[in-house]
Amino acid sequence: MQLLILYAQLIGLVLLGFFASSKIPQLSPHTLGQFLFWIGVPISIIAFLRQADLSGAIWVAPICAWIAILLGASLAWGWIQLKVKSQKSKVKKQETRGQGDKGEAFNQLPITHYPLPITNYPLPTQGSFLLAAMVGNTGYIGFPVALAVVGTQYFGWTLFYDLLGSTLGSYGLGVLLAARFGKGKSDRTSLIQAILINPALWSMGFGLLFRQVALPVVAESILSSLGWSVVALSLVLIGMRLQHLKSWRNLPKAAVSLTIKMLIVPLVVGSVLTLCGFTGAPQLAIVLQMAMPPAFATLVIAEAYDLDRDLAVTALALGSASLLLTLPLWLWLFGV
Repeated sequence: MQLLILYAQLIGLVLLGFFASSKIPQLSPHTLGQFLFWIGVPISIIAFLRQADLSGAIWVAPICAWIAILLGASLAWGWIQLKVKSQKSKVKKQETRGQGDKGEAFNQLPITHYPLPITNYPLPTQGSFLLAAMVGNTGYIGFPVALAVVGTQYFGWTLFYDLLGSTLGSYGLGVLLAARFGKGKSDRTSLIQAILINPALWSMGFGLLFRQVALPVVAESILSSLGWSVVALSLVLIGMRLQHLKSWRNLPKAAVSLTIKMLIVPLVVGSVLTLCGFTGAPQLAIVLQMAMPPAFATLVIAEAYDLDRDLAVTALALGSASLLLTLPLWLWLFGV
């Protein structure tokens, strides 16, 4: 019953945003996104932190976030190397058959001197593939899902995972990788500025202090209602953005990246947590965050650093749709 209610909320609000964006062109996902980024999400963080239980081993959440990020990146890199090596081998065999002794000389050439395209994983595609396997949408989608499943009591685990894991992973390691694989120029000052001015980080600090201040019941109720309204608007925004995502190219690559991000990594890390005796609602909150589809930040970074934008868009759209299929699995394996 809980799952049906969650699905009704997720699908209903996402569809609302999807159709509203097409029927009312004046509704801009960019405007709503800016409102949520600068005002809405900070308000929800302050509101839900007042109800969150921050006791216990909450530091486990960001540690697990970085383990998931690094594991996803490592598996994605291994897959890329496997595919590139396989494609190189095929090209060598084709050239050797037709060139005889010349083929032997051809095999001694550095791979960069090959006259034919040797891989459908060029550097920009590798960058987008890595990003999609690393960082999830632990804010706009992760917050609503976690709040609906584990409740406000464990929101602190979700928040710490997002801010100290996903946010720093996206705009820290993610940007460094994009600068390595893309054509954009890396700007260290802009990177540091993007992290420091993130309003979610500032609202987290304020919320930790403000939770000690007693409020009248009416004020507490209004603040809580505002927080849940922001959750609803976040889901509406997902629908609005999906309506504008038209690219479904690169499905095979996106499927592999999402399998790593949304299935293998949560299953491995979640199982390790179980073996370590770390179970219950905190474990489920962490696993749910790991299992989120790729973050919209991956598309922003792909555009800024000239990575494979089509792959980033395809992974976003396919991952958001796949969440409805994978969510029951995590509730069944790690549900409380």
